[in-house]
Amino acid sequence: MSGKIPDLIRQGLASGWKAMDGAAQRNDLFLSADVAVIGSGAGGGIAAEALSLAGLDVLLLEEGGLHSSSDFRLLEAKAYPELYQESASRQTLDKAITILQGRAVGGSTVVNWTSSFRTPPDTLLWWQENHGLPGLSVEAMRPWFEQAERRLGIGPWLAEPNGNNLVLERGCLALGLRHARIPRNVRGCWNLGYCGMGCPTNAKQSMLVTCIPSALSRGARLLSRARVDRLAADPAGKSISAIEGSFLGADGNTPSGRRFMVRARHVVLAAGAIGTPAILLRSGLADASGQTGRRTFLHPVTLSAALMPERIEPYNGAPQSVYSDHYMHTQPLDGALGFKLEVPPIHPLLASVTFPGFGSEQASLLRQLPHLHATLALMRDGFHPDSRGGEVRLRSDGSPVLDYPLNDVIWDGARRSWLAMAELQFAAGARLAMPLHEAARPASSWRQARAMIEGLPLRALQARLVSAHVMGGMAMGGDPSLSVVDEWGGHWTWRNLTVLDGSIFPTSIGANPQLSVYAFALRGADHLARALARG
Repeated sequence: MSGKIPDLIRQGLASGWKAMDGAAQRNDLFLSADVAVIGSGAGGGIAAEALSLAGLDVLLLEEGGLHSSSDFRLLEAKAYPELYQESASRQTLDKAITILQGRAVGGSTVVNWTSSFRTPPDTLLWWQENHGLPGLSVEAMRPWFEQAERRLGIGPWLAEPNGNNLVLERGCLALGLRHARIPRNVRGCWNLGYCGMGCPTNAKQSMLVTCIPSALSRGARLLSRARVDRLAADPAGKSISAIEGSFLGADGNTPSGRRFMVRARHVVLAAGAIGTPAILLRSGLADASGQTGRRTFLHPVTLSAALMPERIEPYNGAPQSVYSDHYMHTQPLDGALGFKLEVPPIHPLLASVTFPGFGSEQASLLRQLPHLHATLALMRDGFHPDSRGGEVRLRSDGSPVLDYPLNDVIWDGARRSWLAMAELQFAAGARLAMPLHEAARPASSWRQARAMIEGLPLRALQARLVSAHVMGGMAMGGDPSLSVVDEWGGHWTWRNLTVLDGSIFPTSIGANPQLSVYAFALRGADHLARALARG
């Protein structure tokens, strides 16, 4: 397959891109740039292109490796160690929530499922009224969303949804729930269904095949397998004077013993909502208000599996193409947690570590994989007074971990979402349905499922919770005593430091955040480029 598909990365390297692999460095490196961008995911990648287009000398630093479409073989065992943080097994401090985050050049955009939503209007209004951000109206943000959508091919998915998504659509129709199709960032998609393992056809318009190649073609430099350890401040305590880091070996994890130092006129932090605050905490440069790393949100996700009479083949076809926001609007924004319904793709390895049970019991379930369907409920955290999210902390070796306590507000949302999903699955024709919970057993009717779910113990490690959306921890706001950065991502304390990733969101988004990160990063990068041009 790969022999017939142009490999944009290998072609670019052959043309002379200035891309350096940290694993290949035999000496320490000392570099300088106009702007050093730490992290190459949605925020860092699109910012690198915008700043390069403005004529600035950009250096992009990325902890993960540089891979290309030729490397993506649709194999879970290969993709998770190569492309995900902690081999796709990153967890919260109490191990109650598994967090899927990308770790490669292109970040999570390489492995996400392409769902692309604008920031919901009620979320923007909440930020305006409660976080001192009056400039973030729907109208003010519209040009940035439109620019990102044009750049990344974001539009309606016109093909027939796969069987997994059709179950969700059928259930919504049967119950009269509002639902719609999900916009995706693809061009010429082959509808394979393996987006989470890297796109082998370059159809997914990730940072890997769009903005990063564009920036490199304009002279930007890329340093991969380069982990930033700390930022150093100038003696006056007003600006970042240097970036210090370690090169990683070919395994992408073990330090090679070689180090690097970068001096830049301006530093952009875009290492994600766990990585960005962790760098500042390791550096001893957290903000004076103590907000760095706090109020980190996840959209905690519950799941419900169902056995359908027809073949679903949940591993084939576009992973996400149907959604329902019905339960986002059945209570006030700051009331009981609303949740968005979508479906996840089901592949054997990830299913085996997510589905409950062990041994022959789980094997029996997975033998029916072609008939398995799963619905997920993405809970909107950060609006209810008791939904305060989590806090990024540092382990003894300096690596980050998210402490995300589960409280009654989360558990209430979990139980309501399991009930909603089971009802929907039976309405769609399921023979059996079961929430992903260690104490749950397959139910053969909605009545039986409801009785079981209402009796489930609400405890960490029994309920299977996951997340792929990490937001907050470096919140933007209008008051330096209550936020870390201003509305453009500019740090309140460090005058040459800008944050351009999902960590700046004051709450969760209430939708898959990819497009929101793009739009806010574009807006912040444009503001930064203009400021640097003024000198």
